[in-house]
Amino acid sequence: MTFKLSTFTAALMLGTASLSANADETCASPYMAKITGQEDFVYIWTLGAEGVGDEQDKLVTVDVNPKSKQYGKVIGSLSVGGRNEAHHSDFTDDRKFLWAGGLDTNKIFIFDVSTDPAKPKLTKTITDFVAKSGGVVGPHSLYALPGRMIITGLSNNKDHGGRTAIVEYSNAGDYIATYWLPTDSNMEGAIKSGKYADGYNYDVRVLPRKNLMLTSSFTGWSNYMMDFGKMLADPEAMKRFGNTVVQWDLHSRQPKKVFDVPGAPLEIRCAWAEDHNYCFTSTALTSKIWLIHQDDKGEWQAKDVADIGEPAKIPLPVDISISSDDKTLWVNTFMDGMTRRFDISDPFHPKQVFEQKIGAQVNMVSSSWDGKRLYYTSSLLANWDKKGADNEQFFKAYSWDGIKLTEQFSIDFTKEKLGRAHQMRFGAYALYGGSPK
Repeated sequence: MTFKLSTFTAALMLGTASLSANADETCASPYMAKITGQEDFVYIWTLGAEGVGDEQDKLVTVDVNPKSKQYGKVIGSLSVGGRNEAHHSDFTDDRKFLWAGGLDTNKIFIFDVSTDPAKPKLTKTITDFVAKSGGVVGPHSLYALPGRMIITGLSNNKDHGGRTAIVEYSNAGDYIATYWLPTDSNMEGAIKSGKYADGYNYDVRVLPRKNLMLTSSFTGWSNYMMDFGKMLADPEAMKRFGNTVVQWDLHSRQPKKVFDVPGAPLEIRCAWAEDHNYCFTSTALTSKIWLIHQDDKGEWQAKDVADIGEPAKIPLPVDISISSDDKTLWVNTFMDGMTRRFDISDPFHPKQVFEQKIGAQVNMVSSSWDGKRLYYTSSLLANWDKKGADNEQFFKAYSWDGIKLTEQFSIDFTKEKLGRAHQMRFGAYALYGGSPK
């Protein structure tokens, strides 16, 4: 398989460009074009909520440039029709298009964000993801490779369980291949290093210089579309969570090794420095930080390195964000609405050094490259969000001065009739050589 790399991408792979940016999200693909100044927008992939506005999933655009007259305001809302369980989104490597998935309907919506960054346009909807992929359900993480989008599935159409795959598409939206995760019955050529080979999937991240791709694991459609309280009370449902991280050969898409990481490891965040050969993940059900690292022999290993809050109380760690200097890991916990800062200067011994309550519930966190701005959203899944007064739905912006978080603005998504705010991505005029119109 041959890719044509841009000069920027080639430099980035060699580690010469990644640290020159002073904005942008630190969770972005290393292949992706980077913002080199203040981000102008945050695009929020938002779940439609029954009885709220038009009840449809939508891409919400918020102006986040402090110099703008519309700073802190919603400047656009593009509905896509129906409720698809809007979840994650991400850009193609050239940053011209934003792909956004629906975990229930399996639709993938492709938005043009380059023609007018302030007003994204829906240009294509992929409706045959399940058929093309050979039965993969629940498009979750969408991640840029050169000329390609890698999509992690959460489930399958045979039993709606956790057995699933990675699916590869071209930037044009054409299906290329499906790569099933290893299971005990079919290891797909991988080595099982512990008890588990469950075939579950969730997030994906890469370290190109190490030819490394990692995937984590969550749960299938039968669980993530179930009422949260009902699921917690169902012993069989609670057994249906992933306990693995898989190491892949990035270039061949071949699974190499399956690690035991018990308790549903969710987001993966990899270090940026050239000599930092490690990534982090956190486990939702066991409230721990795990380090996936290369040992002295060049082999990859998984190690439990820290607790998050009080694990016995199951604070439910969700999104995490690593700083561009590899010294900080922000960890959100959904149940108590907290964000926590861990000092990861020593990746084998993370230490919590700060915490702050963001809301009654909190899920996603995105931090700017310079570490001075953090953004938070509230929704986890439509059937898992809290109920009543605790069902706060928001987008909040904070500044970070190294000591404290200071709220800059907050948007109430229920009051604004937008729905449930989930995942965020940054936009900027500078990416396309433009300026505000």
